[in-house]
Amino acid sequence: MPELPEVETVRRGLAPALEGARLTRVEINRPDLRWPFPPRMRERLEGARIVLLGRRSKYLLAYLDTGETLVVHLGMSGRMVVDDVSLGRFHRDPAWLPQHDHVVLHTDRHRVTFNDARRFGFMDLVPTDGLETSRHFARMGPEPLGNHFHAEHLVAAFGGRQTPVKAALLDQRVVAGLGNIYVCEALHRAGIAPTRKAGRIAAPRVAALVPIIREVLIEAIGAGGSSLRDHRQTDGTLGYFQHGFRVYDRAGAPCPTEDCTGTIRRIVQSGRSTFHCIACQR
Repeated sequence: MPELPEVETVRRGLAPALEGARLTRVEINRPDLRWPFPPRMRERLEGARIVLLGRRSKYLLAYLDTGETLVVHLGMSGRMVVDDVSLGRFHRDPAWLPQHDHVVLHTDRHRVTFNDARRFGFMDLVPTDGLETSRHFARMGPEPLGNHFHAEHLVAAFGGRQTPVKAALLDQRVVAGLGNIYVCEALHRAGIAPTRKAGRIAAPRVAALVPIIREVLIEAIGAGGSSLRDHRQTDGTLGYFQHGFRVYDRAGAPCPTEDCTGTIRRIVQSGRSTFHCIACQR
């Protein structure tokens, strides 16, 4: 599933094409994705202007001048692809299958297609003034790149928690948008074992996680996201952050930490693969 850097990469790619554009025609080629589309979705979108394209956690947010916001989740394999009709350019990767073009947004400038082979993505329309209290975001924690994510918040959130620190960081109520890949990377940089109970980590070590998490995410966004498996940027190309993974998917490799003689190990936590160094993460 695309994580925050992948979704932010998509947002940045789509913003020049969609911000300020008017939706002239909307094609909806099936009744649902993960869930049914909202009632009268086509009618509510057509004619609306996209004022701003934002992101909350792993969700894309298209703020409309109608007072509603189009919420888009990419699921496991969803892609948003800009098709510059005026230049006849089609930005698609070789695996693109048009039968999975489920929603097509025609604007007065471009055409944007939502393609999702596995159909785990979804779209919803939510009143903009009720966005933060909607079912998608009501219990969601702060953005890891925002001002509300700070040392005091994370220390308080970890206080007394008996769950492993990796599970605590994956809890969207603690911090929004973190996923399996970047939690593994951040914990390795912090030298914290993913199996450690969150509530038993000293406050200074918890506080130090905040800038490390930001650093990992900013580097991944700069590289275009990890692009593992199905993820592509809006122009169909792969990002390259996966070439900089320190631990993720590197089981059996030597630890890249200077002077560490450990080996990267894979374990399973809550059904997900965790990669960590058995020597320098404690």
